[in-house]
Amino acid sequence: MAPRDLDALAKAVKERRIELGLGYKSAAKEAGIAPDTWKRIETGLPVRELSYAKVDPVLQWAPGSCKAVLGGRSPVPVAPAEGAPGVSISPVPPEALEAAKGVVQLAAIATTNGLTSEQIRALSEKVIQDLQEKGYLGG
Repeated sequence: MAPRDLDALAKAVKERRIELGLGYKSAAKEAGIAPDTWKRIETGLPVRELSYAKVDPVLQWAPGSCKAVLGGRSPVPVAPAEGAPGVSISPVPPEALEAAKGVVQLAAIATTNGLTSEQIRALSEKVIQDLQEKGYLGG
């Protein structure tokens, strides 16, 4: 079993709870867990897997975010989608957009002959713009 970073989760949960203006008791109540369980999470003590899953929506994180933090990754914030009740979206971080542009540029270089660097940059910008217009990417 992979090591779990309980301290990183404790810090992330507490920071996010405070950022959202929630007290730990009200956050626990909203999650449907005992206040002592919430405090265990914020002090870096292990709890049941189900408890971690109940924390994610309270912190406006995508499902599995607590588990991701335990595995050394970052939580994924979500927000309600406008005009779509029950649907949440996650903003795409700027570094992901830059990475996507780089992938398009490498693909263009690998699959075409004779494109100038300016044409490759324009192609990658157009791909990102089209994906944003279709709602696949935020930004």
